[in-house]
Amino acid sequence: MKKQQLVAIVIFLAVVAWMIIPRGPVGTSVEAGPAVVVSAAPEGSNVGESIETPLVRTLTVNEQDYTQQIRIRGRTQAYRHVMVRAEESGKLVNEPVARGTRVSRGDVLCELAVDARDANLNESLSRLEQAQFEYNASLDLQKRGLQSDVIVAQQKAAVAAAEAAVTRAELALSRTKILAPFDGVVETRTVELGDLLSVGTVCASVLDDSPMLLVGLVPEQNIAALAVGSQVEAELGTGMRITGHVTYLARAADTSSRSYRIEVEVDNSNTDIREGITAELLVDAQDLRAHQIPSSALTLDDSGEIGVKILDRNNVVQFQRVTIVGDSSNQLNPGVWVTGLSGNATLVTIGQEIVFPGQRVDSTTVF
Repeated sequence: MKKQQLVAIVIFLAVVAWMIIPRGPVGTSVEAGPAVVVSAAPEGSNVGESIETPLVRTLTVNEQDYTQQIRIRGRTQAYRHVMVRAEESGKLVNEPVARGTRVSRGDVLCELAVDARDANLNESLSRLEQAQFEYNASLDLQKRGLQSDVIVAQQKAAVAAAEAAVTRAELALSRTKILAPFDGVVETRTVELGDLLSVGTVCASVLDDSPMLLVGLVPEQNIAALAVGSQVEAELGTGMRITGHVTYLARAADTSSRSYRIEVEVDNSNTDIREGITAELLVDAQDLRAHQIPSSALTLDDSGEIGVKILDRNNVVQFQRVTIVGDSSNQLNPGVWVTGLSGNATLVTIGQEIVFPGQRVDSTTVF
């Protein structure tokens, strides 16, 4: 056998022997130290921290009634906005109402020239008088047997035609004044003095801003929690805070966003709210039993589920999964609202990273 092969065999046997022969710990043995003791103290207490004894802070939270709110981005929109159009043709003879003018229902927005409409009405009234006289005469002759029923019917039809002509002439004359259909403000004016208007020409647009609407789109996963009549709090892009109630929830979703239109009616009696302002809506949804906790108490478990670490009655750390259902808008008492806890719960708010589920903490400093 060659020398190289012999050396290889020896090395191989040595490696196998090293792997299978049991060995004790290398070096001097070290005696295991005592388990780390962790103490807990309520938030705001004067208990000092120690290097030898780590300290976590705790907070007891109570279960409370909470109305879940759904946050929606939207905008302000006028209750109605109408283009007022001419129903007769004619020349504009008076200065139209200026933009921004607040008008009441029935106020004149534009006035057309009367032209021959007044004369047409007088002619129609004269023809009606003649037709009525002839009809009465025919009735008198019919009673004496000197007039046929056919002639009487013709005279009656002539009276009806004359009455219709009078109605048309009166309507044409009244339409020379284009009136505001409701109370509001003149938003646009498209004609000027001397313009010739045809049928359908826009005289002005009138915006009804009292009440004002807040409109937005609700995601499909939240629409079932809302109802008509729900209370709404909103903050406008101008900083104004307003309240209202839901007046409309769409039954059909928008085809592109798969969201549902919501309309909220708010009081605008002082007419300070303008159309098209961005708004953030908080709509009351369902009533829940929940806990308000500081957001710093939230943590994740090994599987990535969100939750909190709590102390049970035996001061043993437990991980409890929770569901966030809202946040607190009170700047003096910020936090989040969660479900998943029951009754009074003692949270570990500071130091969650130094304790783990199943670990007992020092009970001498817990409340």
